[in-house]
Amino acid sequence: MKTDDLVDLLSTGIAPVRRVGQARRFGVALLLAGIGSTLLMVTLFGIRPDLSSAARTALFWAKLAFPLCVAIGALIAAVRLARPGARVGMGWPIIGAPVLLVWIAGLLVIATVAPEERLHVLLGHSWKSCPFNILLLSVPAFAAVFSAISGLAPTRLRLAGAVSGLLASAIGTLAYCFHCPEMSPTFWSVWYLLGMLLPAALGAILGPRLLRW
Repeated sequence: MKTDDLVDLLSTGIAPVRRVGQARRFGVALLLAGIGSTLLMVTLFGIRPDLSSAARTALFWAKLAFPLCVAIGALIAAVRLARPGARVGMGWPIIGAPVLLVWIAGLLVIATVAPEERLHVLLGHSWKSCPFNILLLSVPAFAAVFSAISGLAPTRLRLAGAVSGLLASAIGTLAYCFHCPEMSPTFWSVWYLLGMLLPAALGAILGPRLLRW
């Protein structure tokens, strides 16, 4: 068989992957991730008893906005990294902006409270368990997001894995916000962020194995 004939044979019936298929994969993954992490949070930790009163404060919505914005940036990056040669583009600044803002807010809190209160606003009541709780709640989202991306065509596997882990952990953090009583931006800037970085690091490690195609 000639080379040209072989190429024609191999290319027969191949159609480009439609973007609507990619959108559907991510849509289903996000739905499963949100439901899974929320159910796990309710089952293991429960919803904070003062949620109705906390939800009437601007600080609570700022707390939700932090992981939500990270999740949006990570989703943009993940969608782009799922295609060969695509650039991440706006994903990075959207991820970085909420992190920078919460750091600034955390430093302002430290600067304005009394010196004897600074350690308390940093550690809160749950600093020892918070990052690991977020890691645990990220497990359903981690499985859903990796399943979506593994069926596409990522080429930068380690970076795609890290971004996938970050997306999963941001979803897990969103669910955790409905349980966690900590209301200090200083606390979020360290322990929430650490909780989100743990699955991102795990994703970077596992990406070359789980996303290989």
